[in-house]
Amino acid sequence: MFVGHYAAALAAKAASPQTPLWTLALGCQLVDVGWGAFIIAGIERASVDATLPGSTLVLEHMPWTHSLPMVLAWSLGAAVLVKLLLRLPMWASAIVGLTVFSHWPLDWLVHRPDLELWIGGDKVGLGLWNYPVPEQAIEIGLLAITGVFWGASRHARGQSAWPAALFMTFLIALQLTAMLTPMQANPVGMGSSVLAVYLIAAVAAALVDRAPARA
Repeated sequence: MFVGHYAAALAAKAASPQTPLWTLALGCQLVDVGWGAFIIAGIERASVDATLPGSTLVLEHMPWTHSLPMVLAWSLGAAVLVKLLLRLPMWASAIVGLTVFSHWPLDWLVHRPDLELWIGGDKVGLGLWNYPVPEQAIEIGLLAITGVFWGASRHARGQSAWPAALFMTFLIALQLTAMLTPMQANPVGMGSSVLAVYLIAAVAAALVDRAPARA
């Protein structure tokens, strides 16, 4: 799952318009941001197997970012952090936390069994990565549905829908780029590319929020 994670951010933005979109765009990928940093540091491990269908990632060891208890911890930490630092309302802070948590069930849909139910415990994953066409259809479908919902909510509040369309186009371009670009096997390169992409997406989300309010 890549851009499909942003579907949670768009749905959250539609439900809580006062929540900054950049916090949701970063939040939906916060677990992978941590993963990228931990891969670079050697705390977690991943490799690439070019013979695999769909995603070529082999996620060997990632208990501190993708185990269910740690995802809950990341989610709670994010909610508390935006409440304290950004002084968001309680509801908006909870929305950010839920957006962070959305990463785990969406990963569960597509990952091969590599998500630990507890640290060092059983690993789960439905493995849709092994069926790349339906997996990509699900990702783009989720993004399209929530994008339309978000655009409609903007229009209902008297805001222009074009920033939503522009951000959607940007996300689809990211997905196509990811599909056509071989995954780097070097941990530093792998982690660095992940961090760069998610930072760019967060900046793009912040720019969308600064778009003119009226159509």
